[in-house]
Amino acid sequence: MSITVTTGLWRPLQVPTFRHLLMANVVSDIGAFMQSVGAAWLMLSFGAGPMYVALIQTASSLPFFLFALPAGSIGDIVDRRKLILFTEAWMIVTAVVLAVLTIVGAMSPWLLLILTFAISAGDAFEAPSWRAILPELVSKDDLATASALGGIEFNLARAVGPALAGALIAVASVGTAFAVNAISFVGVVLVIARWKRPSRKRAAPVETIRGATVAALRYVRYSPAICRVALRAGVVMFFASAILALLPSIAHRASGSPLGFGFLLGCFGAGAIAGALLLQPAHSRWSTEAVASVSVIILGATIVATAVLRGLSPLGALMVVGGSAWIIFIALLSALVQNLAPDWVRARVLAIYMLVFQGGMAAGSALWGIIGDRWGIEVALVCAGVGAFAATALGFVWKLPDAPADVSPWNHWPMPAIVDGDKPDLQDGPVLITVEYIVDPEKAAEFLNAMRKYERVRRRDGASRWGIFHDAEAGDRYVETFLVHSWAEHLRQHARQTLGDRKLEKQVHSYARREPKVQHLIYARRRPAYKPGSQKRSER
Repeated sequence: MSITVTTGLWRPLQVPTFRHLLMANVVSDIGAFMQSVGAAWLMLSFGAGPMYVALIQTASSLPFFLFALPAGSIGDIVDRRKLILFTEAWMIVTAVVLAVLTIVGAMSPWLLLILTFAISAGDAFEAPSWRAILPELVSKDDLATASALGGIEFNLARAVGPALAGALIAVASVGTAFAVNAISFVGVVLVIARWKRPSRKRAAPVETIRGATVAALRYVRYSPAICRVALRAGVVMFFASAILALLPSIAHRASGSPLGFGFLLGCFGAGAIAGALLLQPAHSRWSTEAVASVSVIILGATIVATAVLRGLSPLGALMVVGGSAWIIFIALLSALVQNLAPDWVRARVLAIYMLVFQGGMAAGSALWGIIGDRWGIEVALVCAGVGAFAATALGFVWKLPDAPADVSPWNHWPMPAIVDGDKPDLQDGPVLITVEYIVDPEKAAEFLNAMRKYERVRRRDGASRWGIFHDAEAGDRYVETFLVHSWAEHLRQHARQTLGDRKLEKQVHSYARREPKVQHLIYARRRPAYKPGSQKRSER
C-alpha cells in the first residue's frame, strides 16, 4: 500500500516541464521567504513596534485583496505564459530596487512597506494564472498529487528560507538577503520562457476584462458551495494570521536574534510539510468538515499557547504543531475550490477565493498588530486563539462538501439555427431565451421545485433575469424565460454547463411530456426592414 501511494505522489515529476518548474519554484520561494524575514527584521532594526512589524504581512497580503479579481479575469483571457513572464520581470526589478536601497542605507519603514507591497502586487497578478496552468502541465488523474507536491515544495521553502535568511543576515546584512531574493526569480523565468504552451481554441467569443469579472462574481454568487469554502477560509485566516503576523515580535522576545526568528519560521514550515503528508490519510478516514474543524481547533490552541510560553525550544515545538494544522486547513480548502470550479472560470474563482483568503489575512494582521502594540502581544494572541476556536462553529451553517459535483464541460445544448443573412452581431442584445415545457398537472409542484433549483444554474452561467410562467389558458404549459445581456454572452452559455448539471436538467425534463421548445429573441432597437425576396435585415 505505501509503495503505491509513494509512486502516485511522485508520478507528476515524470513530466519534464512540471519537474523543472517545481525545482525552480523551490528556489524562488526560498528567496521569497528570505525577503519576508529580512523585511520583518529590518523593520525591527528601525525600532518599530509590533504594529509596524505586523504591517509587513499586511503589505504582503493586501495586494491579493486588491488585485486578485482583475488578475483572475486577465488570466482567463490572455496567454497565461506571457502574463507570468511579465509579472516575474516586475518582481525582479522591484526586488533589485529593494536590495540596492537597503545596501546603500536609503531605506525607511514606509519605503520598505511600499516596496514589499509592490513585490506582492506582482505575485498577486501572477497567482491565479500560476495555479490555473497546473491542469495544462499534468494529467487530470495527477492533478491532486501535483497540488500536494506544490504544497510540500512551498513548505520546504518555508522551512529552509527563514533559516538561511537568519544566518545570512547574521553573517552579512539584510540587503544581501534581498539580493538573493532578486536572483531567485531567474530559474522560473527560464523554465516558463522555454515552455511551449499549446494554443487554446475558443468555441465562444473572447470576454472583456469587465465582462469576465462580472461573470466570475455572478458564478460565485450562485455557487453556494464555493461561497461556503471562501467565507470559511477568510474567517479562519482572520484569526489565524496572528501567529505569523506577530512571530517576529515573539522571536525577538524569546531570543533577540534573527536566528531565533528563522528557527521559529523554519519550524512552522517543517510542521507544514508534516501536515501535507498527514492530510491524505486523515481525509480518507474522516470527512472534510471533521478534518478542517479539528485543524482549526489545534491552530487556535497553538496560538493561545504561544502567548504563554517564552523559551525558544518549546515555541519551536508549538510552531511545528501550528504549521501542520495550518497547511491541512489551507490545502483542504484550496483543493475544494479547484474541484468546484470549471475550467472556463477557474482562474477567476481562485482569484475570488484568494481575495477573501488574503483579505482575512491582511485585516487580521493589521488588527492583531494594533492590539499587540497597545495591550501587548499576549493579549493579541489570546484573543486570536479564542476567535479561531469560535470559528469552528461555522461548520454548522457553512458545512464543507465532501463530494463536489463533476464540473467537466457538458456542451450538449444545440446552437440556435439562424439564417446566415440574419445572423446577429456579437454585441446585439439583450437576448431573451424562452423554453416551453408541457407538464402533466399532477407533476406541476415537483416541476416548479426543480425549476427553482435550475434558476441558480441559469443565473450562474450568465442570465441576468429569470422567471417561470404558467399559461392560464393552457393548464399544462409553462414557459421559462431568462435574459442575457448580449448575443456573445449567450453563445458562451452553451459552453458553461457542466456534467454536474446533467442530473438536474434530466429531472426537469422528466416532468415534461415532450422535448422542451427553445426560442431566442433579440431586443429590436430598430424594426428590421425587409426587401421583397430577401431575408437580410437592413443596416441599423
